[in-house]
Amino acid sequence: MKKYGMNLLLWGTEINEDLFPVLEQIKAIGFTGVEVPIFDVDSTHWQSWRTKLDELGLDRIAVTICGPDFNQISPDPAMRAATLERNKRAIDCAVVLGADLLTGPYHSALSHFTGKPATQEEWNWAVENLRELADYAQEKGIILGLEYLNRFESYLVSCADELFQLVEDINHPHCKIMFDTFHANIEEKSLGDAIRKLSKHLVHVQISENDRSTVGKGNVNWTDVFTALEDIKYDAYLSVEAFSSKLAVANIWRKMFDNEETLMKESLEFIKSKSVKSMS
Repeated sequence: MKKYGMNLLLWGTEINEDLFPVLEQIKAIGFTGVEVPIFDVDSTHWQSWRTKLDELGLDRIAVTICGPDFNQISPDPAMRAATLERNKRAIDCAVVLGADLLTGPYHSALSHFTGKPATQEEWNWAVENLRELADYAQEKGIILGLEYLNRFESYLVSCADELFQLVEDINHPHCKIMFDTFHANIEEKSLGDAIRKLSKHLVHVQISENDRSTVGKGNVNWTDVFTALEDIKYDAYLSVEAFSSKLAVANIWRKMFDNEETLMKESLEFIKSKSVKSMS
């Protein structure tokens, strides 16, 4: 059975119970799971979400990021320690939510730059902290799915080769990789080759168009993507990640689709059609 998810960031960053009707809509359209952003790391916040998702029979994938206040490769050891603890709390929230994956680019701070490439010292801090985080994740039954972003949002890792090497260096059974077609479309010569490169550690895939709008309406080479996924016999989640002006951090200020429901329906139809073609 194919697994299809929908990321809630399409509706912005206010992840609260006001989104419960959206969960019902996601289920009705035909998705089997939902990506839930974990920004509030108070685990009590997520019990009602678990109840609702269980009621709907939706799988859930936890997602988190670190902003400039939490950076695992900061030169300040106090910030590195605080970030590690913050990310452990995100794991606790994933447990309450009923997820078994915590995905995202929390290896470093989103949109924080030094103006230079990552140093060996920063790399070593990432390996050390993420290995300890993976130890904690293993205790809690959670798999880490690290994500690389494009060069305009991250500098520690911004392509498949770099993230693969980071995970190899961490060398932990609970530290794996997720793949986002939006970032790969900017950074890779071939999306298919990047997927094949990551296959050893790949546990989650976000399907995202080049403009973060309706999947299949842009210029991503989807044949390359789905052929590679079939080649590696990928059988985990394909999750739609689309954004709108409701997500201010994405800097999208123009209308790119009619409404969220239409975007979800058309994206899911497209993904299903490509999945069938890649298998024929």
